[in-house]
Amino acid sequence: MTVTQQRRGRKIMMTPGELDDFLTTQRTCRVATVSAGGAPHVSTLWFAWDGASMWLYSVVRSKRWTDLRRDPRVAIVVDTGEEYDELRGAELSGTVEFVGEIPRTGELRAELDVPETLFARKNFGLEEMPHDGRHAWIRLTPEKIVSWDFRKLAGQ
Repeated sequence: MTVTQQRRGRKIMMTPGELDDFLTTQRTCRVATVSAGGAPHVSTLWFAWDGASMWLYSVVRSKRWTDLRRDPRVAIVVDTGEEYDELRGAELSGTVEFVGEIPRTGELRAELDVPETLFARKNFGLEEMPHDGRHAWIRLTPEKIVSWDFRKLAGQ
């Protein structure tokens, strides 16, 4: 995992362990892509974190999918908190890869065993991933991660 040293935010950035725990337990992310005309597009999606990569299970006929097939650069935000002193999150950015068949039908793929198990348990409470023939996997192994945890401000 690549964690960027944050000049201004060192006091509130998450440690690698805190970041891993945060990404493992959170469920929803916001995915920012660039449309064909250059306009930003942000959509919400569930994800799984395997300790090194973020796995997105996306509808293949979505604007997000179309944008990423054309330009695989992405920024993803995962955040939580209501009050200012509760805010925490992470921005992950880099270039995505498409993994497995498109759309995903459940063909045996060893590289998808871990993300599908993590995703199915976390989001559906199941041991096996249900496949609907409409979704497929996108993997982001981040080139850059920036994080914040405003709860750390209380001790300063």
